[in-house]
Amino acid sequence: LDKFIDERTKLEKEEMNGKHAYDMLMQDVKAQIEQATQERGEKAETKAKKLQAKADEEGELTDTTSTKEADEKYLADLTATCQQKASDFESRQQLRAEEIEAIQKAIE
Repeated sequence: LDKFIDERTKLEKEEMNGKHAYDMLMQDVKAQIEQATQERGEKAETKAKKLQAKADEEGELTDTTSTKEADEKYLADLTATCQQKASDFESRQQLRAEEIEAIQKAIE
């Protein structure tokens, strides 16, 4: 009978140790799952923020590009206008010089 009680006690200890090991393993697995879920949520949030930032920057790039193109067109138009006015001024200066010369010849 003592042998049976000793063996039963031994088996109960082994079972308790096995149950404890199982409980510890389950607790560890649950903690890993919780950690992985939290990390996934953080990564998803980071990804969403990055995508939003990218969209904002692309919109800003489009605005900047269109503004630059408009400024370049304005510069080209302004340069052409200035060149035309300079050319007209030179022509008028030449004409005035010729008129002055003709007037001086007429005076003489």
